[in-house]
Amino acid sequence: MTVSAERGRVHRALRRIGSFLRELVGEAAAELVLTVLACIILSGLVLAFALGWRLNPLATGGAAGAVLVFLGYGGWELLRPTKPVRRGRLAVVAGAMFSVAVVVVLYASNCGCST
Repeated sequence: MTVSAERGRVHRALRRIGSFLRELVGEAAAELVLTVLACIILSGLVLAFALGWRLNPLATGGAAGAVLVFLGYGGWELLRPTKPVRRGRLAVVAGAMFSVAVVVVLYASNCGCST
């Protein structure tokens, strides 16, 4: 084995390790950003609900109920058996909002603000 072949192997190994570390740090940073963003969203929703409840409890409860019904419709659209029929825009938006809500809840459960 020649010295240049050994150097090539070491160089490839170092490149692979560097690529792995770059990906690991990128994923950790993305996790941190998503967790902080979810905590901010959750805190904002709690604050908006508390202020709305103080001003008009009936309207706040109605709005919260409407949002829950909309998210429930989105979950039903995503989880029901598929039909060959094309889904409408409302169903697509409701499904997307349900997915976003699930991601926010999952990430917000990992932050200290939810306790």
